[in-house]
Parts: sequence; structure tokens; C-alpha cells
Amino acid sequence: MEDLQKWIKSYPDFPSKGILFRDISPLLAEPKGLRLLKEKFVEAIKPHAPDYIAGIDARGFLFCTLVAEHLELGALMIRKPGKLPGELIEKNYELEYGTNSLSIQKKDLKDKSVVIVDDLLATGGSMKCSKELLESLGAKVVGGAVVIELKSLNGSSKIDIPITSLISYAD
Repeated sequence: MEDLQKWIKSYPDFPSKGILFRDISPLLAEPKGLRLLKEKFVEAIKPHAPDYIAGIDARGFLFCTLVAEHLELGALMIRKPGKLPGELIEKNYELEYGTNSLSIQKKDLKDKSVVIVDDLLATGGSMKCSKELLESLGAKVVGGAVVIELKSLNGSSKIDIPITSLISYAD
């Protein structure tokens, strides 16, 4: 099986000095890469037998819908503030410098299993916040899956669910 990493482009000092940005755009633009990405996500998520796939704003939606459609499951959107209509639950989470928040539409998820997907796992803040939002609706979060994990930031250690990373970087 081919390696997804060959389609990831690195940009030093973006968006600010000292940051090495890993760009997934070339992977998404390549039909073969996108197909392989979907296959790897499905392979990682299917054994969890979820009822829903939840995507974190905004790139998580790309993978959430690909996998949910393939597995014939529902897709849930976890969004930044002010992006969803209706009755919402919102939760703040800590960033390295400050706070942010995420929200989800209120829905009865009692006894429903969910896997959360996103493009990147760094510090783990948004994944942990998403897990807590889903649990507040009664869901059982059974796993998480990301395209890229930055291992040096130890984000997965802050989340008490199994996390599958399709690509890992030590730096």
C-alpha cells in the first residue's frame, strides 16, 4: 500500500516563524491520494462499528463525510462559534495561548457510538473538547482518527480514547 506522506508538503515558518506547516492540500488534490486516504480512514474506523462520524471544523468535515458515506453512517459537525443554527451546546477549551470554543447542535445521542475525525492532532485540545461535547449529548465516543499527528506535542495522551494517526511526525 502506498504511503500518504509523499503527498504532504512542508512549509517552514508558516503561518509564523518557527512553525513547520504540514499541508494536506496536495493529498486532497490527487485523486489516487484522496482514495487512499479514504481507504485508510475506513480501515481504521470500521472496527469501532460507530453509529456516527463527527468531523471537527473545518477540515475534519472533508474526512467525516467521505467515511460516513462509505460506511452508510450519519455525519455530525462540530463547529467554531457562530457557525451553526438552532439549539447548541458550546464548550471552551484551552490553547497554548488563550482559549477557543466549539459547538454542536443538540441531538439525542444516548447510547450512540461516535468516532471523531480531523486533519491534525497537535495539543489534543479540540479533540478532547469534541469528545466532551458528544458525551454531554449521551454519545459514547469510541475512537478518533486524524490525517496527521504531531507526536512531540503529546496530544493523544490527553484523550482517553484510541486515536489512529495516518501520518505521524516526531517534530
